[in-house]
This record gives sequence, structure tokens and C-alpha cells, in this order.
Amino acid sequence: MPRQIVMQPLRRLLRLIGDFIYPPACAGCSRATGGAGAFCFQCWSEIKFIERPYCEVLGTPFIYDHGEGMVSAEAISDPPSFDRLRSATIHEGPARRLVHQLKYQDRTDLAELMALWMARAGGEALCECDCILPVPLHRWRFFSRRFNQSAELARHLAAISGKPYLPATLIRVKSTTRQVGLSAVARRNNVKGAFAVSPGSEVDILGKRVILVDDVYTTGATVSAAAKRLKKSGATDVTVLTFARAISGPI
Repeated sequence: MPRQIVMQPLRRLLRLIGDFIYPPACAGCSRATGGAGAFCFQCWSEIKFIERPYCEVLGTPFIYDHGEGMVSAEAISDPPSFDRLRSATIHEGPARRLVHQLKYQDRTDLAELMALWMARAGGEALCECDCILPVPLHRWRFFSRRFNQSAELARHLAAISGKPYLPATLIRVKSTTRQVGLSAVARRNNVKGAFAVSPGSEVDILGKRVILVDDVYTTGATVSAAAKRLKKSGATDVTVLTFARAISGPI
């Protein structure tokens, strides 16, 4: 009898046991729901997905459709080191709580759901990329946190898209302070020189179209520093793909 047929009943049993011990609850507010990874009506209605029209470089939502390929004034006046940014949701409400649960409450079970939304946001860039890399943690931060939330998202994205997952190609060589609470200038200085390509891994990205994954885009200091290093090491195109994006409002 094929192993897959034998394992299916066991998986169903384990799922039933898990649902009994940890009843399915809304991923946004913990209210009881009909299935794991589901949202109650209230939380679902509060999630703001980022849809077109938006700036083709920074992904900032536009109030009006300005036409195909429109770029925001910010992207023109201060071009980023990456080629484009795509994010699934606006960083507020239930989406913000998802990020917090994944990052600070060890809810790695949420990463697959979040990656599904990110895959939709990645669209053409994800389909055309050659590999997927997470924004790395410094080894001391990794030891204290026990996992890298960006790597969890990237791992699931790779599984969904069928693209190569390269978790060790980009490394963080500088132990930086937390970005939370720092000004935009302080954030840039904090991550300056923080990234490197692992020795011998240059071939992984040379001439390649790369997807760089992070959980949240705020000022962009971290992903900009990482993308700059990837470009210097030979990547021809870098798309930053995040679950959420902090914005003050559409333009």
C-alpha cells in the first residue's frame, strides 16, 4: 500500500486532535471560527489589501488610476536601491496583529497563510524571479529569538511558487540595534554595512532576478541596505516582497 495512502488517515487524526486541544480561532482576534487560519467577519472586513492602482516602484496606493506604469514623486526624487516593492496588506488592524503574533509570539503556524497573501501580491515578479531570499538576522539575534520570521515567510513562498529558497546566501555581519523607535536617518545608519553575501555564494545571485522577503516595510532602511548588497554582488533585479507596509495613506 502506498505510503501516502497510509499517512492520510494519520494526518486527519492528528489534525482532529490538534483542533480539540487548540480549537480553531480567528487569526486576528482569537474568536472561535470554523477552521484553522480563518478570520471572523469583523477582522476580515478590517484587513486592507494593497491593490492597483499603485506606484510601480514603491507600491504606494494611489487614490486615482493615473495610468499604466505610473510612478510616485517619492520614487522619482529618491529612487530606492531595489527595483520594486510589493506588499500584501497595510500594516494596521488584524494584519498588524498577524505580524506581531508571528514575530513576538512564536506563531510560525501563521506564516503559510501570510505567504499565500504575499504570493498574490508578488504576482509577475514572483513568477519571473530566479530565487527567494529572506532578510537575515544576525546570529546573536537568531539565537535569542530562535527563528527568523522573514525566513519562515520566504520558505513558504518558495514552496508555493516552486522557486529556489536560498536562506544562507545573504548574511547579516553586523549586530544592529532594533529599528523600532529610530528615526529614518538613524535606521539607515544602523544597517549601513550590515549585510554581505556568504563567501562562495555569489554564483547564487549573479545575473539573477531576486525576491527579497521581509515581514514589514516601514522606512525601507533594512531592505534597501540588503538590496544594495545584492546588486553589488551581481543581482540584476531585486524585488522586495513584504507581508505588510506601513503607510500614512494613499496618494
